Amino acid sequence: MEVRAKKALGQHFLTDQSVARRIVDTLSVDASIPDVLEVGPGMGVLSQYLLGREDIRLKLVEIDGESVIYLRNHFPDIVGKLLQADYLKLDMRKVFSGNYRVIGNFPYNISSQIFFKILDDKDLVPEVVCMIQKEVAERIAEAPGSKTYGILSVLLQAWYDIEYVFTVGPGAFCPPPKVQSAVIRLRRNSRTELGCDEKLFKQVVKTAFNQRRKTLRNALKPLLKEGVDTSDPVFDLRAEKLGVEDFVRLCKLIA
Repeated sequence: MEVRAKKALGQHFLTDQSVARRIVDTLSVDASIPDVLEVGPGMGVLSQYLLGREDIRLKLVEIDGESVIYLRNHFPDIVGKLLQADYLKLDMRKVFSGNYRVIGNFPYNISSQIFFKILDDKDLVPEVVCMIQKEVAERIAEAPGSKTYGILSVLLQAWYDIEYVFTVGPGAFCPPPKVQSAVIRLRRNSRTELGCDEKLFKQVVKTAFNQRRKTLRNALKPLLKEGVDTSDPVFDLRAEKLGVEDFVRLCKLIA
């Protein structure tokens, strides 16, 4: 039995074994945090190598019932570790009792949503290794000043150090995607707090980039309270010019 790749689930199954091994090897050896979650194992190309690692306690979450049947039939060791569920709706505090790391070939159509969930659990997730669309990977790892630098760049870089690990061509998948892919690694940085209201920070970043062609003075008008002084030179800039610390300072100016 083979699993049919479902367009609605954004499925492109990795078939290149050397790429799979390299992705799994990118996940750090960390005896202090053995719990690892694989998101969207599909047909188990990563799972087979993760199951072989004695330094981790693996759980897997898969939404596709056909994939779940395949995995249970082909990987007996997966029994008891595999959850049939929507990762985006899971309360991970009920899955793991403490910190856990994340690995996976993320479905490209929901990769941003997965990252937002990881951000919600940032104090529980010290490391993420994932394969995503190359364009998204570059955007996440990009420095301020680039046209591709955006919302996810700022929000993820506030809490994680981002490493672009390697590029993967379409031929490594079945069916081949129309785009190139890339593997990135996120490692939790030392930041414990932003130094400003976190909800406002997210709101400012999203609002600023949603009007990225405008200066911040104009883009942030919906958020500016009456009497806020916008004479600071930062308001003359556009969102793509600001790093994390600049956005923190901006939040303090308008709070």
